[in-house]
Amino acid sequence: MTYDAHRIPVTVVPDRTLRVKIIDACGLACTFCHNEGTPVTADNIGHKDAEFTVGPGRTGRVSIYLRTNGADFLPRRIEADTDFALALAAVRGSLSTDEVHFTGGEPTLHPELPALIGIAHRLGLTVGLTSNGENGAAILPECARAGLDRINLSVFGTTAEELAAVQAPRLASLKLAARKLAALGATIEAASQHGVRVSANIVIPDISHVERVLRVIEEHGRRLVVRMLVSLEDSGASVAAMREVVEHLGAVPVQRVITAGGSDQRVRYRLPDGRPLYAKSIRPVRLPATCADCRFNNDRDCQEGYYGVRLYRAQDGPFMVGVCIRRMDLCVPLGQFVMSRLCQEVAAFRDDETKRLTTLYHVPAR
Repeated sequence: MTYDAHRIPVTVVPDRTLRVKIIDACGLACTFCHNEGTPVTADNIGHKDAEFTVGPGRTGRVSIYLRTNGADFLPRRIEADTDFALALAAVRGSLSTDEVHFTGGEPTLHPELPALIGIAHRLGLTVGLTSNGENGAAILPECARAGLDRINLSVFGTTAEELAAVQAPRLASLKLAARKLAALGATIEAASQHGVRVSANIVIPDISHVERVLRVIEEHGRRLVVRMLVSLEDSGASVAAMREVVEHLGAVPVQRVITAGGSDQRVRYRLPDGRPLYAKSIRPVRLPATCADCRFNNDRDCQEGYYGVRLYRAQDGPFMVGVCIRRMDLCVPLGQFVMSRLCQEVAAFRDDETKRLTTLYHVPAR
């Protein structure tokens, strides 16, 4: 991006977030979906791991890393019950955790989403979720009352043509895409009205996507914060496109935020009218022992780096904890994880990264 990394303030934020896949169902079928590393449940009921559908099944949905990531369980919907509360407490007891972030599938399709939020909120956790916005207007008011702090909306298109172009053939309908975009707009409105912070995550593969970002800022910029995400497949063209947006808008860099113990980093810009704009990218972060001999440990295959800890619930099985959607074979039952060297490695890595980065940039950790 167009900034001097040595001239803007740096904030170091220790990673204390747990991502929780609460549901696998989704009303979209994006061709680039990693589905949090797991198979698409609806296409694989009754299948063993060696028989999992690695391409689009009857739903049209995909899990792009499934062919090689070693996933051996199907995810089930997490219920808002004592088991979930105990699972969160177990993770907190083994790793410093102050936030949960619900993912899917599409979290707003979960019928017990407000109850799940309430459980996490009562445990003192900040609650966020990532959504495509397809059901937010119906459920967000109750979610807000339950304690939802923010919603990150993944924006895959700002016109029906754009959204339909990234869907599997069975869902590549302009009418359907138009309905999904209308639902996204209604979700933004509902969140804004009920005090839920909203951001729009927009991946920018190349310069042809610049207009899409500008449209979101123009149409919704007063009610949400736009976060541009670098494309993991072609960072050069993606960074150039981000630079084009920044220069077009006259945005000024004001802060660099680095997650210590995870690959996330972002630069906050200030638009001429004072609104923020973020550019998010990936640091080449690896767990020191677990990632050292991994066959994907290279610039081509390890696109996400070490991003953080994820919680799943296996069909007819226990809660599972994973540390990489590229290596789902590393997932272990929660009871095993909290006593494992992997858990200790994650905790030590977070601490070491926090110390190193705060020393490097001469700043206190936030």
